[in-house]
Amino acid sequence: MAGKLTALKAKALTVPGRYGDGDGLWLQVRDADRRSWLFRYTRHGRAREMGLGPFPDVGLADAREGAALCRQQLRQGQDPLEVRRAAQEAEASKPRLTFKEVAQRYHTAHQAGWRNLKHRHQWTTQMEAYVYPVFGDMPVDRVGTGDVLRALEPIWQEKSQTAVVQRGRIEAVLDYAKVREWRSGENPARWRGHLSKLLPPRSRIAKVQHHPALPWTEVGGFMQEVRASPDLAARALEFLVLTAVRTKEAMGAEWAEIDMARAIWLIPAERMKGKKEHRVPLSIPAMALLNRIRSEQGQVGRFVFPSPKGKQALSTRACAVLLKRMERTDFTVHGFRSTFRDWVAERTSFPREIGEMALAHTVGSAVERAYQRSELLVKRAQLMEAWGRFCGQAPGHVVSVKAAKRG
Repeated sequence: MAGKLTALKAKALTVPGRYGDGDGLWLQVRDADRRSWLFRYTRHGRAREMGLGPFPDVGLADAREGAALCRQQLRQGQDPLEVRRAAQEAEASKPRLTFKEVAQRYHTAHQAGWRNLKHRHQWTTQMEAYVYPVFGDMPVDRVGTGDVLRALEPIWQEKSQTAVVQRGRIEAVLDYAKVREWRSGENPARWRGHLSKLLPPRSRIAKVQHHPALPWTEVGGFMQEVRASPDLAARALEFLVLTAVRTKEAMGAEWAEIDMARAIWLIPAERMKGKKEHRVPLSIPAMALLNRIRSEQGQVGRFVFPSPKGKQALSTRACAVLLKRMERTDFTVHGFRSTFRDWVAERTSFPREIGEMALAHTVGSAVERAYQRSELLVKRAQLMEAWGRFCGQAPGHVVSVKAAKRG
């Protein structure tokens, strides 16, 4: 046939034969169900043919693009068939790593940057529990959307937090494989614009679970019970409440971090959740507690709350165990931060951001933080002093926050 083919003409051709599009491109028709593209060329006086794919899976535009690439190779002195064969051999010689093997390599490459030992352990155990049984033995370049869904769907609603974390880990492993050229194409575990269309967001299926907290109106009575205990864990819990810090930060407190003269506790960045150092103004009750501990310890070691053997800090579980012995299982140790926040909002006139900064929370937008570089230590010291006095009052007794601020 003379002239160029068109998409409609190619679709209508069902009579067996070869139909030319020009420049070496032909549509070979065996019958209505068997049609394919050919590129015909001559190399060193020998006629050769190279298949470019079946029609209509490969359309006319794609076939022309393939033929154009072949002609370019010929101009460069290359044989298109030999170029294809070399590419196939190179692909076949690449290591066919499984998803599990790549995940293990990713874990080895990145674990040094994970400071949380629990995270390192969970990374492996959760992969073994939820992902490897589904497609761990599959070549990493074969993992698709269906495989990812088979791993996530069984736990997406019942264990939503775990499922969300696993999706992120799968995505990270597949991105790692792509960068290492062990797979190509889009990442089937990506959320935005892909799995977000197939799975409901976690916010719709999981209820936010807050740590049970002691009502702020009961703090005074509870602190009297704690102070009556001779246990070092009681002193640690008292200090945690007075400073409104997290359990790990309180239990790991070191004497070298505390400036007794200025009544400031500087928690280094590596011990903070946000990896940013945090200064805690110490109230008069907090300083009195520290002086009591120093006098009771006699020879001061490294930790404010040392373990029985003295070489390590007291276990982070010690305060929780104390609450259990006190038969106070209606709230958690971490819940005291919520107690403090509620007290600031309902009982004081301190601005919200002062309370949030006392809790070492990020306040304001990135622009606001760029201009507000002050730690507002004076105002936070007033807040912590008021909190310390409130924690020391007898049940039912009311302390004026204005008076505490003046003091």
